[in-house]
Amino acid sequence: MEEPVFKERLSENEKEIIKPYFSSLEKNTFVLTNLPEVIKGTLFSRYSRSDKGARRLLLDEFIQNKDIAEVIGAGSQSDYSNTALAIKKAEDFYQRVLVGYGDDSVAELAGVHLACENISSLAADLLTDSRIGISPLEKSARYILFDKKIDGKYLWYRNKAIMSSKHRQIYEETMDLLFSSYSKWLPIVQAHVKSVTPKDPAATDRAYESATRAKACDILKNLLPAGRLTNVGLYGNGRAFEYLLTKLHSSNLEEAQLLAEDIHEELSKVIPAFVKRSKPSEYIIDTRAEMSKHRNKARNKESKTEPIKLVDYDPDGENKILAAMLYPYSDDTLDALLSKVKAMSPDEKKRLASDYLSKRRNRRDKPGRALENIYYTFELCANYGVFRDLHRHRQLSQERQELTADMGFDTPAELAEIGLEKEFKEVMDKAKEAYDVIYADLPNEAQYIVPRGFRMKWYIKMNLREAFHITELRSSKQGHPDYRKVAQRLRNIIFEKHPLIAEYMQVDMNDYALPRIESEKRIDRKLEELDMKKSE
Repeated sequence: MEEPVFKERLSENEKEIIKPYFSSLEKNTFVLTNLPEVIKGTLFSRYSRSDKGARRLLLDEFIQNKDIAEVIGAGSQSDYSNTALAIKKAEDFYQRVLVGYGDDSVAELAGVHLACENISSLAADLLTDSRIGISPLEKSARYILFDKKIDGKYLWYRNKAIMSSKHRQIYEETMDLLFSSYSKWLPIVQAHVKSVTPKDPAATDRAYESATRAKACDILKNLLPAGRLTNVGLYGNGRAFEYLLTKLHSSNLEEAQLLAEDIHEELSKVIPAFVKRSKPSEYIIDTRAEMSKHRNKARNKESKTEPIKLVDYDPDGENKILAAMLYPYSDDTLDALLSKVKAMSPDEKKRLASDYLSKRRNRRDKPGRALENIYYTFELCANYGVFRDLHRHRQLSQERQELTADMGFDTPAELAEIGLEKEFKEVMDKAKEAYDVIYADLPNEAQYIVPRGFRMKWYIKMNLREAFHITELRSSKQGHPDYRKVAQRLRNIIFEKHPLIAEYMQVDMNDYALPRIESEKRIDRKLEELDMKKSE
């Protein structure tokens, strides 16, 4: 890229001072380096209201400030205690900036990598609820085995309320039963998978072992309860973490409140000013109390609900999308374009849709924003495992009902083939019995004991562009069969209503015996390429 004539004037001495903090001292495009997050955020907040460049700002307004210079210097030191001490000295400076601007968006300019370990799946769901500003990644039950004990104990959450109640014994026995069944059946299921899907000569032993193990984990992970311990890594900005903390502080789940305290304490070491205002929200707590009065007193056990139901959509959606396709390439108003589209013949509409969508090579070629002009509302009734996979999609609206054991559970077909269907049902029935007993006294905490094979209800509202993404990604060959079926059904329902556009959804409608094998082969090819480069 050709650089503009203007360049910031820096002396050689000044360049030497700020060299560690910028990826380039010459180019007009550069990355901030070796700076604490609080400084990055504060620097950029000043950046927006100054005629100086970032490098000159750092020199003139930060390095000249003794306390701030100490923070900057600590950013490249290995002694974290010094960094933490220095960051505290930056508080007053940051507050002056924040007060001067009065803009909460300043907190979006500092990001933090946060790890939350040994938390329940239930708590992990709360961490990953955020749609904007936080990117989560969780330990996968497909690739990680949960058959081990640590200090003689399986990895499930010991909830204080349950463990100090009369339900402790049934909780412990049921949780151990779920994990011991998983552990006992895992080698049996993997052996079955190998027997029905012989090794492809083109696959390495490593690829085949990984693919068959992933398939076995897929079959058995519906045994794992919501109290299974997991790890979640999150990258987010200060503003998003502030609201996440507010929600966790306000949760009616004790684990979430304890987690909020720990997260708050750790974030206060690196971005203290951004999370200072986080506290329990009276609005959230009071609203939950009021809305809970509307809850049905009697539990709706084993209610018959369609797996996927289209609740609402726009019948005239295709015309609106076609008009939006034309909009960036026209000087007409949107109303005029809509009238123009309505006057088109079916063949003209089909050609217009083709011109806009047919050049996509794969799902990574994102369709244009014209597809955001119509929405669909679906109610889903699927197992908790499916919810957890679809829950990761953030560009849509999702609301779920509480996890229960009242709506029955899904039994993997492979367990019937192996002869484990009866034992699986007995284990799941015992989990249901334990849930009912605990629910009578501790309804919130009873969720921990519900295995992910039990069905639950939630709704999603999404535009057609997001529908392209979710159906194409979740129908891909390596996906879990449970959510692949949901993605395929979503595509079919949308196609029934808007075939002109849905025709271009690249949804894989096939079934596969060993979903992960091609992905494992690709990994082998990449490993081989890396080995070749090392040997050069």
